[in-house]
Amino acid sequence: MATSKKEILNDPEFKKLVSQKNAISWVLTILELVLYFGFISLIAFNKSFLAQKWGDGSATTIGIPIAVGTIALSWVFTGIYIWWANTRYDQMVKNLRERTGG
Repeated sequence: MATSKKEILNDPEFKKLVSQKNAISWVLTILELVLYFGFISLIAFNKSFLAQKWGDGSATTIGIPIAVGTIALSWVFTGIYIWWANTRYDQMVKNLRERTGG
């Protein structure tokens, strides 16, 4: 049974799908922007903090683990979205398609 675009757009399940996708997308986007611009701000405004040695006699500065952490957290945020999409979003899309004939 084919359903019109208007019916799909007004469907409560479709609205819930869009709302959840927008919510997780915005949350992860804001977290990524805070992480990235926070790191860039440290570089711009507090170089002396990032230049401190990681320990006595260490050649590594505090900036290196912070940079690696920034990259790793970006991967974690991506992984969270992928996990959510695979476990929840894809199933919701499948159910909606089956119900609407799409």
